[in-house]
Amino acid sequence: MSLRAPGANRSNALHAGAWWLWALGLAVAASRTTNPLLLGLLVGVAGYVVAARRTDAPWARSYGAFVKLGLAVLVVRLVFSVVLGSPIPGTHVLVTLPEVPLPDWAQGVRIGGRVTAEQLVFALYDGAKLATLLICVGAANALANPARLLKSLPGALYEVGVAVVVAMTFAPNMVADVMRLRTARRLRGRPAGGVKAVLQVGLPVLEGALERSVAVAASMDARGYGRTAPVPRGVRQATTVLTLGGLLAVCVGAYGLLAASGEAYAVPFAGAGVVMVLAGLRLGGRRSVRTRYRPDLWGARAWLVAGSGVAAAALVVASDTAALHPGVVPLAAPELPVWPALSVLVGLLPAFVAPLPTSLPKESV
Repeated sequence: MSLRAPGANRSNALHAGAWWLWALGLAVAASRTTNPLLLGLLVGVAGYVVAARRTDAPWARSYGAFVKLGLAVLVVRLVFSVVLGSPIPGTHVLVTLPEVPLPDWAQGVRIGGRVTAEQLVFALYDGAKLATLLICVGAANALANPARLLKSLPGALYEVGVAVVVAMTFAPNMVADVMRLRTARRLRGRPAGGVKAVLQVGLPVLEGALERSVAVAASMDARGYGRTAPVPRGVRQATTVLTLGGLLAVCVGAYGLLAASGEAYAVPFAGAGVVMVLAGLRLGGRRSVRTRYRPDLWGARAWLVAGSGVAAAALVVASDTAALHPGVVPLAAPELPVWPALSVLVGLLPAFVAPLPTSLPKESV
């Protein structure tokens, strides 16, 4: 394999699951720190990869929306901290708001009162972590083709995957329809803004959505969607036990990874849960009678992209230095830890090894 990234085409396009594993790896790294410098570095890494490898497809425009959503979450977290207060003690009082008296049963809750610099900095760190998680998910949405991701799902998840893909593609298609209709109105000399124009555009948009729904339903029926093969009862019961038990174990492992004292049981539970889920999906796929036309291959570049995200997460988790969680009492400027910062920079690898985006022909599921 040449290290120089080739132009993307139908035969070498990157597997959609690789982009999701890369983005989830960055999200795991973000969940392990509240250091604003590291979180900003994670956002920069995700943004650079998106800018370097994003196509002009409708779903690729979702990254900006996730960035705005992350900023909105950050602002809301700061507003809640100001209005509802915070248990973080502080001595640097910025302003004192009028406090609303509450009944005795609401002890521990206050509205208004003192606003300290310590509580605002704590809220800023906490909101920045959640905003970074949203931005990492937005990067995956902007880079991974949802239709190709649906093709790669196991047979047991195909029905759920269709619903998820339709939900993910509805908003971009609706925005594209609105832009197309507003452009048509401007070309005809009609106003494109105002309440009247919005009402006149709304009906064609709904009509287009209904036509797409009917077309998707017809194509799914023509391809035999929903038809299942008979499987023994024991296989169905084993599939249910493995899937539900595996998901429960994964949840326990994820909680252990996020908790401060759960490292001892987190990895075994998460590993066992993943194995059980994979076994359950393997058995559940026997019900599906669908076939894949030209299935996407998981090549060396997909391993590099997915591995960069997993490596960044693993290295940040393994570092576990005090600089990952800067204190706010007393107030001190956060420091950039060298080893975690270098670990985050591993996530830049997809910007150099993933195929260069080109104008790809439209394809169906």
